[in-house]
Amino acid sequence: MSTVIRTPLAQEVTEALRRAIASGEWQIGERIPAEPALVERFSVSRGTLREAIKALAHAGMLDVRRGDGTYVRTHSEIQGAVQQAYGRHTDEDVLQVRFALDAQAARLSASAADASAVQGLRAVLAERRRAWDAQDVEAWIAADWEFHLAVARASGNALLVELYASFGDVFHGTKMAQRLHAGFDGCRAAGHEEVVEAIAAGDAEAAARSTTVNLTYCLSFANGS
Repeated sequence: MSTVIRTPLAQEVTEALRRAIASGEWQIGERIPAEPALVERFSVSRGTLREAIKALAHAGMLDVRRGDGTYVRTHSEIQGAVQQAYGRHTDEDVLQVRFALDAQAARLSASAADASAVQGLRAVLAERRRAWDAQDVEAWIAADWEFHLAVARASGNALLVELYASFGDVFHGTKMAQRLHAGFDGCRAAGHEEVVEAIAAGDAEAAARSTTVNLTYCLSFANGS
């Protein structure tokens, strides 16, 4: 006789909450519904609900504020873990991680990207150039991040995209704006236009090499050079 193994109820509620958060039902910084509403929604006890919320808070997806409510911190556990870990590491550590992620994304994109993806990359870079020329720092940071994320998407590797996206605030947060005031050149072809041309040509190693050149430049600012 076979034995049916049931998933613990708290785990089921944790998964349901995780799916709701990941789907964007509640945006980052938004307070999730109060306990009574969630207890009714999932037909569970307060204790079971609190266990599920505690698990997602531990994973970095939720922020429980005593006397105020529970807020969404991130849309994925990977992003939550990255944000929790970032405070323990230097800018140099983060950029060294980017060497691996950016180079591999560029390599894979050179094999997987189609004409539409390449056209999209060029459009984002045109917006990046416009923002830089206009000295619109916020728009430049947004376009620069969108470009690198688009390269990751063009790789066709969903896990790489999730990993890369989880570093959004880390790679392009306040530290990026600080570098601009130190003489950082925000529109170098290396790591950007050069990468797109290499991807269009299907040259994986040239694409990876250009990302490395650009990140070496960025690393010089992290080191204070």
